Amino acid sequence: MTDKFLHTCIRVQDLEASLKFYHEAFQYEESRRKDFPEHKFTLVYLSLPGEKIELELTYNYDHGPYEIGDGYGHIAIQVDDLEARHAEHVAAGFDVTELKGLPGTKPSYYFVKDPDGYKIEVMRPKYLEA
Repeated sequence: MTDKFLHTCIRVQDLEASLKFYHEAFQYEESRRKDFPEHKFTLVYLSLPGEKIELELTYNYDHGPYEIGDGYGHIAIQVDDLEARHAEHVAAGFDVTELKGLPGTKPSYYFVKDPDGYKIEVMRPKYLEA
């Protein structure tokens, strides 16, 4: 038996704003969508080019803002040019931290928040080996 990681789900308040953010910030593309109007929710699966693991956006109709619990940390996305992507995110007006590093290391990551306040860690390649 082989286990396989398939997707991570987050619940979003404004589906169109979330789709726009993930596409503009990271080039996520919609891979599939399942609408359940009789049950008042929609599932949209996003993927990065060449990746199989998906990000599932769950949109519950007429739901207000979600409370992000203190157990949630973040998802992480590796980018080829950390400084360039950071500059793009700052220029786009996203909620972005400064470049950071683990104690005793050079800056190798930063965080950006999506429209619902979920954190995404943006990392350079070989982050933990730096």
